[in-house]
Amino acid sequence: MVILVILAGVFIVAFRSRETSTDRYTPPPRNETPKTTEIVASPAQARPFDHSTAKPSPVPLSIEGPARIIDGDTVVIKKTQIRLFGIDAPELDHPYGQKAKWALVGLCKGQAVRAEILEKDAHGRTVAKCFLPDGRDLSSEMVKQGLAIDWPKFSGGKYSHLEVTDARKKMWLADARQKGRMHVWEKFEAKKRNQR
Repeated sequence: MVILVILAGVFIVAFRSRETSTDRYTPPPRNETPKTTEIVASPAQARPFDHSTAKPSPVPLSIEGPARIIDGDTVVIKKTQIRLFGIDAPELDHPYGQKAKWALVGLCKGQAVRAEILEKDAHGRTVAKCFLPDGRDLSSEMVKQGLAIDWPKFSGGKYSHLEVTDARKKMWLADARQKGRMHVWEKFEAKKRNQR
């Protein structure tokens, strides 16, 4: 029944659009032979190609090669420093920072990493989705290992379902940064300075 209603609606729309069409075909009278008609686009549709405004389609830029690891969410490939897309790992001098770096070293060691460059971030760093030769996403792998957390502001929540239990408690400084609670960072940094 529903299909019949849909088909009837399509038929009515098609019939009405045919009635209002200005390019409607009119059959010749019975005594005449049909003439070939040339369909001409309306002036709004027929625009010449403008070379001055034409732009090539953007080709996604990617680089591939061995990765040198800076920290848990930053690598260097072919002299380009790359921030892994959509995640936040602890800084090297924060809790779990060294562990995150060495986990990323373990993932990338001896492999060519492919980086699909997306943009430059507010700090001028290149942001990219990075993949291992077997297709694994490095951002996903770091979150699954519990050594990075999803950064929804940038990822749209793409990796949040991969976060391990208590990952945000463990990486409380990264969580604080994401939530704009920079006083937590300042307190941590002041405590580190006082311990020196």
